[in-house]
Amino acid sequence: MNPLNIILTVVLFLSGALTVILVLMHSGKGTGVSDMIASSLYNSGTGSGVLEKNLNRLTVITSTVFIVCVLVMALTFPTGTLA
Repeated sequence: MNPLNIILTVVLFLSGALTVILVLMHSGKGTGVSDMIASSLYNSGTGSGVLEKNLNRLTVITSTVFIVCVLVMALTFPTGTLA
């Protein structure tokens, strides 16, 4: 495995983990169980504004990095070699 694939693998795992964490940090928007829990813990004004916009931007950035890493690795990763 060449150094590019090693670096891409590390970036892929980091961006995947960050994307999962950032998605889980989003507040619930529906009327389901997550909304009942969130409304009992926080008031309705929490999560709006600058922090929510920054969280959305970070989520989009990390998911874009993840997708780009997957595509580049699909094109450059060696296939069929066992040595």
